Amino acid sequence: MKHLIVGGTKGIGRAIVDRLPETDEIFTISRGAFEQKPSHVTHFSLDITKDELPDIEGLESIVYCPGSINLKPIGSLKEEDFLEDFNINVMGAVRSIKKYHRDLKRNNGKIVLFSTVAAKIGMPFHASVAASKSAIEGLTKSLAAELAPSVTVNCISPTVTNTPLASQLLRNDKTKEATAERHPLKRYLEAVEVADLARFLLGETAKNMTGQIIGIDAGMGSIKS
Repeated sequence: MKHLIVGGTKGIGRAIVDRLPETDEIFTISRGAFEQKPSHVTHFSLDITKDELPDIEGLESIVYCPGSINLKPIGSLKEEDFLEDFNINVMGAVRSIKKYHRDLKRNNGKIVLFSTVAAKIGMPFHASVAASKSAIEGLTKSLAAELAPSVTVNCISPTVTNTPLASQLLRNDKTKEATAERHPLKRYLEAVEVADLARFLLGETAKNMTGQIIGIDAGMGSIKS
């Protein structure tokens, strides 16, 4: 298969790249560069929110991984914070899909997007990120309807995941323990666990799934411990 992983150099995106078969052709887009780029990966270093996107022929999937963790009280959030989070989380995904959706339709392709458990349950200080990720969930459902039956569109909704983006939330043993304790299963996620779910959604087994918001959140979004 031929995949585009936006945000594929770090965190969950890099874990997805590492979990896909080496026989697949993988393209990545991010502002940063790879550490030890795999030989079967072609990387484009650019800003997904404003730079011209490369021409890539024959894509069969898009996985859009960029996100933000901008946790502030509403009084401290500026309008620019909301706009920046929306651009990163939503408009980057929109630009990617608009650029490549025709190939996806020709190839019975797949789109995987990312939300957050904070879009399902109310969490203090999450106003900006929850607003933009809620928009991603709406986009998932709308595009799933519009692009069916040619393209499946699904969304993964994780809780805190051990990635560079969440490094401040997991900065020491005390914060790690406190984060785990907030979850019914008393743990947070590792990037590879989320990557395995993304790989499943890109595979043949998930061909009958579309328009789904799939929680992987150690129980936080569904039960109270």
